[in-house]
Amino acid sequence: MESHRNLATNAVGFCLLPSELIQHIFLHLALPDIIRIKSVNKSILSIISDQEFVRNYNLESASAFATWLFIYKKRWHRDAILHGFADCSNRWFKIMIGELLKKVVPPGEDVYFLAASGNFFLFALNNSQQLISINHVTRAVKKIPPSPLGPRGTSSWRRSGMKLLSYPPGSDDFRFLFAELNENRPILYEYNSQTNNWVFKEARENDFETPNGCTFLSACNARSGSVVIATGGPYETPIVLRPRLAGSVNEEGRLAIGFSRENYIDQLHIYGEGNMMIVRSNHVYDANVKVRVLTGVELWGLSINGRHWELITRVPNELIEQIKKPYGAMMGCLEQRDGIIRAILMSNLEGIWDIIWLCYDILKKDWNRIEVPECKMKGSIMAGISLSSALTLSN
Repeated sequence: MESHRNLATNAVGFCLLPSELIQHIFLHLALPDIIRIKSVNKSILSIISDQEFVRNYNLESASAFATWLFIYKKRWHRDAILHGFADCSNRWFKIMIGELLKKVVPPGEDVYFLAASGNFFLFALNNSQQLISINHVTRAVKKIPPSPLGPRGTSSWRRSGMKLLSYPPGSDDFRFLFAELNENRPILYEYNSQTNNWVFKEARENDFETPNGCTFLSACNARSGSVVIATGGPYETPIVLRPRLAGSVNEEGRLAIGFSRENYIDQLHIYGEGNMMIVRSNHVYDANVKVRVLTGVELWGLSINGRHWELITRVPNELIEQIKKPYGAMMGCLEQRDGIIRAILMSNLEGIWDIIWLCYDILKKDWNRIEVPECKMKGSIMAGISLSSALTLSN
């Protein structure tokens, strides 16, 4: 009771400051903090709801070119939590979505986090095999109609094959794209929240150079090569690319795609945005337990004609020395935006999670690492990961 009284007293004192100073302070807060303080009192709500403040905040957010990492974790018999970390911050933020999920998720349902874009989060329900979208700013929750693919469990939604798009910043609408081989035909499926409908198109073969300005989605990845669908850019109809990987590269050792959890896997391939990352490792013994340790990380991209994977760069040895730690399982995600390729590698050893965030500047040809603080995930179940653009206030 005393803490609530102190909070109210501090809020009243804060509101006595000049409004210009209050707005300046609020402009430099992360969106999760903005949403939390909206409920403190009517005066603060009025400042945050002001259209000029919303416009200035979104401009400030866009100019910062911030990228967010979201992780969905849950514990048995406890509420699930979505955590967010921005590359321009130094701490994790809790995104409070538990009450929103309860509106549409039945008790006992297995929920998995698929993707994020702007203010939208997309979840899959494993038991009922439905998709759920949440706008955590407007607090809107939506059940998405079944796709033309029919009911799908959480494991059927491949991370490299989907993309959630919310544009422009602050928009209340989104598109969800998913690429799949259906009877060996490359199909692009798209859901549009404005029409609340799905459409699908078969991708046509590409006889020209790899197009620029497209969204690239993986319909299939294997040791010998991939099937990639490119959409947007100069083409009205999606096109299909079939990049192959040189035999001398993929014949070395055992391979895992997207997720590695066996101590004999020598390569982990991670796909996203028309790029591929190869994580190489060796097994070692740590306290008499057989584990793996990173030995190298390579970044590959599509060739000009889209028929081959071509080596772009390798992570420098000095950076490898900083990030190599023993692990038992590893997974990751990959995205490209604003001339930067970003990769997240999440590893687990005996229930303890470690997060590595790597960035490659295409123009400068330079690697750097984003320091990620501990997320206190020991004993938790990791149920989804995604990178996203900056969060914004709604108009």
